[in-house]
Amino acid sequence: MKKKTNPGLKIICLNRKASFNYFFVDLLEAGIVLKGSEIKSIRHGKVNIADSYAVEKNGEIVLINSHIASYKEASYSNHKPMDDRKLLLKKREISKLIGKMQRDGFTIVPTKMYFKKGKAKLELAIAKGKRKFDKRASIKNRDWNRDKARYIRKSS
Repeated sequence: MKKKTNPGLKIICLNRKASFNYFFVDLLEAGIVLKGSEIKSIRHGKVNIADSYAVEKNGEIVLINSHIASYKEASYSNHKPMDDRKLLLKKREISKLIGKMQRDGFTIVPTKMYFKKGKAKLELAIAKGKRKFDKRASIKNRDWNRDKARYIRKSS
């Protein structure tokens, strides 16, 4: 059976480290305010969101520590690679996120960046940090699943 994929989504980059370091509570989609040279660099795939996170500044949600490489052809109108980028969310979503961050101690972590109908989108996860023993348990579980698949493959 063929796996169904969404033809409107083109994934640019993934944050695979996030699922190892955090428990995801909720996922939501946000747009990003970008300059022309940033979107051209994103279309070339020169993006890294591995160490980035989102915080609240002046009633807005801002993505911090994301790296979008400089676009070589944009001479004087180029952007700063590690600049803060405003995320586009509805007011209700923003207030919900701010409340969860302040009251419950959650973190907002980007999990993937993709194009949806030609617009750059970011999937955000409301997450709680894992402790060391949680990480060890997930490593143990991942290794057991890999070995189990290997045993099944050898036996058949």
